[in-house]
Amino acid sequence: MDADPTAGQTDDAEADAVADPTGWAEVAAPDAEVITQLARATLATLPAPYQAAAAELALRVVDFAPDDLLDELGIEDAYDLSGLYSGIPLTERSVAAQPQQPDAIWLFRRAILDEWAARGDVALGDLVANVMVHELAHHFGWTDTQIAAIDRWWE
Repeated sequence: MDADPTAGQTDDAEADAVADPTGWAEVAAPDAEVITQLARATLATLPAPYQAAAAELALRVVDFAPDDLLDELGIEDAYDLSGLYSGIPLTERSVAAQPQQPDAIWLFRRAILDEWAARGDVALGDLVANVMVHELAHHFGWTDTQIAAIDRWWE
């Protein structure tokens, strides 16, 4: 009786599952491109009247807010600021005041990821959407009722 030469061996997928039963061993933290894609996906879900104007906003994703901005806002811990709207809200614009730079939404990746990990009960896409809607509210001048109609997390 010949012995089976493959007896006791496992295929690669089975070996990987044994070495990493969670599937997380090779997963890297979401980078700025992932956060950008999630933010852009949020824009696509906005009610139609807002989509075009929201698409004109610059979207910037960086790890942390700059120190001078944190100082200006009186924020000591960079992890406490996950997003920022920079610009003149539509409700405050006039033809006489021309902006020097485009309106932008800034997302601070590390603060978002820290909140995501701390919560532990929310999908990253939902958290990014929540931050985006909050910043869009500054741009559009939305009321709490309007925000709540778009973002189910609004409290």
